[in-house]
Formats: sequence, C-alpha cells, structure tokens
Amino acid sequence: CVAQNKYLCERARSLSGRPEGPYRAVESADALVTQDFEGVDTLDKLFVHAVKRFGQASCLGTREVLSEEEEKQPNGKIFKKLVLGDYSWMTYEEVNQAVESFGSGLAALGQQPCNTIAIFCETRAEWMITAQACFRRNFPLVTLYATLGEDAVVYGLDQCGATHLITSTELLRTKLKNVLSAVSGLQHVVYAGSDEVCRADYPQSLAMHSIQEVMELGTKPENLSKEYKRPTASDLAVVMYTSGSTGKPKGVKMQHSNLIAGMAGQCQRIPGLGSQDTYIAYLPLAHVLELTAEISCVSHGCRLGYSSPHTLTDQSSKIKSGGKGDCSVLKPTPHAAVPEIMDRICKNVNGKLREMSVIQRTLFKVGYNYKLQKVSQGADSPVCNKLFFKRVNLLLGGCVRLMLSGGAPLSASTQRFMNVCFCPVAVGYGLTETCGAGTISEFSDYSTGRVGAPLICSEIKLRDWPEGGYTSQDKPHPRGEILIGGPNVAMGYYGSEGEEENDNFWVDEAGQRWFCTGDVGEVHPDGCLQIVDRKKDLVKLQAGEYVSLGKIEAALKNSPLIDNICVYAFMFLCVSMYRLYINYILCVCVCVCGTVGKLERFEVPQKIRLSSEAWTPETGLVTDAFKLKRKELKNHYIKDIERLYGAK
Repeated sequence: CVAQNKYLCERARSLSGRPEGPYRAVESADALVTQDFEGVDTLDKLFVHAVKRFGQASCLGTREVLSEEEEKQPNGKIFKKLVLGDYSWMTYEEVNQAVESFGSGLAALGQQPCNTIAIFCETRAEWMITAQACFRRNFPLVTLYATLGEDAVVYGLDQCGATHLITSTELLRTKLKNVLSAVSGLQHVVYAGSDEVCRADYPQSLAMHSIQEVMELGTKPENLSKEYKRPTASDLAVVMYTSGSTGKPKGVKMQHSNLIAGMAGQCQRIPGLGSQDTYIAYLPLAHVLELTAEISCVSHGCRLGYSSPHTLTDQSSKIKSGGKGDCSVLKPTPHAAVPEIMDRICKNVNGKLREMSVIQRTLFKVGYNYKLQKVSQGADSPVCNKLFFKRVNLLLGGCVRLMLSGGAPLSASTQRFMNVCFCPVAVGYGLTETCGAGTISEFSDYSTGRVGAPLICSEIKLRDWPEGGYTSQDKPHPRGEILIGGPNVAMGYYGSEGEEENDNFWVDEAGQRWFCTGDVGEVHPDGCLQIVDRKKDLVKLQAGEYVSLGKIEAALKNSPLIDNICVYAFMFLCVSMYRLYINYILCVCVCVCGTVGKLERFEVPQKIRLSSEAWTPETGLVTDAFKLKRKELKNHYIKDIERLYGAK
C-alpha cells in the first residue's frame, strides 16, 4: 500500500468486531506466534541454532584502542580523546567456545542453576558472552543499567539476592567502589577490561576475578567435563530492572518463552535481516530494546560491532579530530536508536546546513522537499540521494538501509527528516513488561505519529478511561488505555508476587497473560496504533481542564531553541542551546504552542525557568532511554518551582 492509501490496507483487525478490540495482525488472526524457528523455544537453543548455521562467520566485534590523548579545545578545556584502530572479530564458533568456558567457570565459582546472577556493565562483547553463558547454564540474569544511581544499584542487588556480579574495571573504580560493602550476600565480583584492579580497595569478603581468569578456570578438564541441565521454555531467563521514571527500579521477570515470542514478532516485521547485515551495538544492553535487537541479529547471522555514544560518529566526544567514528569504520546496515539520538543527528545536520552558503542551503531545501513529496507517495528519489543526501548519509557510515526507533515517542519532524535524508524508519512500541514487543510500523509506511499494527506475537485492547476523556466510542477513531496480551508478556515484578497482579498483570479466562501499559492510544481504520497520551502525564488544572504534559512537551520540542523540556503543571523547565532572555523564550513557547502545536489557551505555558544544565542519564534526571524522570526533575528544581509559583 502506498502511503496516501494506507487506510485501504488492513494490517490488523478486531477479533470481536467491536472498536475496543482485541486487535491482532492479519497474519496472526487465528493464533499468536510463539517462536521464530520451530522447536527453538529457549534462548540457549536460539544461539546454538545460530552457531550451527553461521559457525565460521563473524559474530562479535570490538574496536582496538591504540592510545588515549589529551586534546585542548578552543575554550581552553582539555578533553580526553581516543585513537582507535580496526575492529577485531570473534566467529560464532569462537563466541560459542567462550560462552561454554565462561559458564563452566562461573559454575566452578559456585554459581547454581536457577539462582540469579547480576550484571552491571556497559554495552560490550563480554556482556553478550555473559548473557549467553547464563542462558545456557540456566542462571537467571539480573540486568542493571550502568547509569543507575548508587542507591538503586544497592536496592537491585539486595532484592535479587545475587551472589555473583559481572561488571567492568571502569564501573568498579567509579560507581561500585563505595557501594559493594553495602550489598549483603554478594560473594564474587567478575570484571571485564584490561585495567588493573587493586583488590585491597574492596571488601575482603569479596573474591575478585577477571573474566579471563574465570574462563581459564572453566577450561580446566575437571570443570569443563561436568554435566549440567539446560533451561526449559518456562524457566526464568532475565530479571530486567527498569530505570523507571518514578520511584525505585522494578525487576521485570522474563521467561525464555516470553523473550523468544517477543523476538519472533519483532523479526517478522524487519525485512531481509540476515548474514549480509552489520549491526552497530551502542545502546544500553540492560534496556530491552538493545538486548532483543542484538539477540535477534545474532539469531539471523548478522555481525555485531560494539560501540558507544562517545565514539559513534566522527563528531562524537571521544573521537580525536580527524579520526573516524565507529559508524564510519563499521558501516552498519540496520540501526536501532532512541528518539534522542535521532534528534541529535537532525540537529547536527541542520547545524552543518547553517554553515553553508545561501545557494547551497536553497538547493538542499529544494531536494529535501522534492524527496519528501516522493516519500509521502511511497516512492524514492535516487537522484536526490546522490546529489544531496550522500554526504549526510556518511554520518552513519553510508550503508544504513533501515532504522528502528523505540524507547520513547519520535517526533513527526525528526521521523520525516530521517526518512528523507537517511533511510526508511520504523517506529516501535513496547515495554520492558512485554519484552519490548507490542507494535512496529511497516518500513514502507511513511505516515508519522503512528507505531504500527500489533506484532504477530501480541494483541491489543483499548480500555475506556472516561475520567481522561478517552473511550472506544470516540470519533473518528476509538481510543482508550492500551492493554497488551500474548506470550511475550512478562511474568510480573521480582519480589512483588501477587501484589500488583490486578493492577498491572493478569491472566484472562483463556489463560493468556495481559499487561496494562498506562498509555493511551487510538486505533486507525487499518488497525495501526497511535499513542496519544499517558495517564501519569495527565494533570487536572484548577478550572477542571485536563492537560497532557507529554503533548505540550512534544509541541515545544519543535523549536530549535529547545534541547529538552519538562512541564510541571503550567510551569516549564527548559534546557536551551542558547543563552537567551526568558521573555524571548516565553514568546517563542507561546508562538510554537499556538501555531505548530495547535494547543488550547490553557495549555500554553505561563512561566518558565531556563537551565544550561544538560539532562543526561548520568545526571539522574532522565532514564537511559532519555525519558523524563518527573519526580527527580521536580526535586532538582523544587526551589525554582516554589519561587515561580509564589510569584504568580
């Protein structure tokens, strides 16, 4: 179906015939899919299946660090820069051997089947090797974000009761140095990295090991020859602690069958994924988007090259001037990204455009508008690609054929920009509690604001929320709170069995698990979903009107002056790229709200507070997916909030 006729092509339908659903993809109307490959029902079997098919092909790649240098900036500041070499690769067979050795070594250190083991580490090859070793040996893997605060790390490690922790030398020196003594029950710490570790700096009760030492222990005949029982589909595979936008982190319990089903749904929506593809891995592996993306790529024979946001492109913060970023060296083909990364790419390109001459900018705009028109008709423009967008494409290596956006809403302007300047972009919707699976838009669907039809592993219902003004009888499309059901729905939260069953997870009369997302959506005539609100983001004003904080934030992000924004009732906290007068910014906000956002008068901001402080996961003000942590932002700016409200 071409874009202008998207509603004529049915992608999902209501099984009941009623507007609230449940809706299923047309391909799975009769039954939901539970696995990608017949008989492959655990993550261990999935990797073994890949090793048998792609044994001598490249699997995991790490770029060599040649040296670290100090580079003086024009403002006098000194930044550390890396001089990087080429990628070195492990084949599928070599990774398989490392997985077997490491799993054997962990068992020799006393790790028991069905007992949790924790990983608190940056995205790197050792993370995936650890995960595969745990899947094989039936060690439920507890994942913690590398950017979690100290209190959250202690909470997660204490709650899960892990005796073994996998981490890195960098995190040992920084985030873990002062917290390990506060974690009860921890016995062994295993670290990745080439740096030396001073074991005297850590509690004497802890045994410290490098990953290489554990692998060598595992290769000893008396350890490697020991038999072990592999997991079943119903065994617990991962406990994923979400960074959470409010409160303490929650550990989502995922069985092997949950993740297998979720990835089967995701892979069906991604065309042509195979051994010809190279995936660049840089998002946090403790996030379900990256974990399932990497495992899916490996299961289809792709090679994974590891990177980081600091070395991703030629312009990244740790790349020495004149050096090549990881994208330029790796030349990835599929690319997963959170909206924040895509927003940065767009602003980077627009910044380059402002440096061009008027004639160059005009020609680029003509080419952009022409291709945008072609794209909206479901076509392409090879001439424009060659004349205007080839150099732009080189920012991501020049070979990206498709991108998947997830983790947060993607703005329409950014989605259009990426579609025109780079490649087709699919937008996904899922949660940790649904193993990242829910919906993914078709790459051929160039409409914006929608997140596609349900995946073949899941179905969606709309539940009326009259207090917020959303019901299945709404016109032109039914709306309501989104419920996701299917074999991909997780088993609940770790340590809170039964407590939140009725509020979040439940099993229907047919035995299917469901999760209540808290998001509000509307279903279009073709069965595709659009996220329109979130219950927690809705605030009732004194006059009784409901205001959607997320809606206003999305409208104001259209301004190039605003990097990030958080709405508190009708007071704004802004991070701006420019030091501008507050009154001017307020005028811009009003203008954007009225013209671009088409917001009501009561939705327009009345007062603002500007901040030059960047909101990053390291500051604790946003999650790893760059979602706002409203509670932390409120506490951080509480004096400003009180001052502005007191001055009304």
